[in-house]
Amino acid sequence: MLERFRQFWTNVWAPLADFLLRIGVKPDWVTIVGTLGVSAGALWFFPRGQFFVGVMVVTAFVFSDIMDGYMARSSGQSSRWGAFLDSTLDRVGDAAIFGGLVLYYASSKAEADLGEPKLYLCLSLACLVLGSLTSYARARAEALGMQAKGGIAERSDRLVSILVMTGFSGLLDLPFLREITLWALAAASLITVVQRMMIVHRQAVAPPDPSD
Repeated sequence: MLERFRQFWTNVWAPLADFLLRIGVKPDWVTIVGTLGVSAGALWFFPRGQFFVGVMVVTAFVFSDIMDGYMARSSGQSSRWGAFLDSTLDRVGDAAIFGGLVLYYASSKAEADLGEPKLYLCLSLACLVLGSLTSYARARAEALGMQAKGGIAERSDRLVSILVMTGFSGLLDLPFLREITLWALAAASLITVVQRMMIVHRQAVAPPDPSD
């Protein structure tokens, strides 16, 4: 759903991306720095309960995922290695975001803030695992010559939802915003995994096309 806004943000960040290319910055460097920034912001601030600041730091770096692709295409530096690096480090960044929440809910601070945080620790972990499984299902299907894109909670939907609601939960001191989002994302991610499995199953059992 949120992929429709990718072109808008590409246009917003294109001038900076063009400038970086002019001074010799490589798209892969942007990918790596962006992942380091996202991971550091999430794993440093989230476990301390500093959610608004953490989201601001993560957001400052998360747009590198748009910039690196634009830079590679516009400079003719697109490559299979770049695509692999980008996809792999996307998973690292996503894991850091939900991992930061796992660490918060496992901490004594969360116990002091919430009393009983174990349920939300489990939900954060479920979101982390199911998000990775969603991406794996697509990658494995494509490796087998099929496609598994789609579902109610694609990566951009999950990422924007958790960042927006985690940021507001910290800014307004309303933890239930973050907690409701974890419930919703855990359920939506599970449904998405099942949807992608069904998509692949239909392709796998379909009779061969006579025209092939």
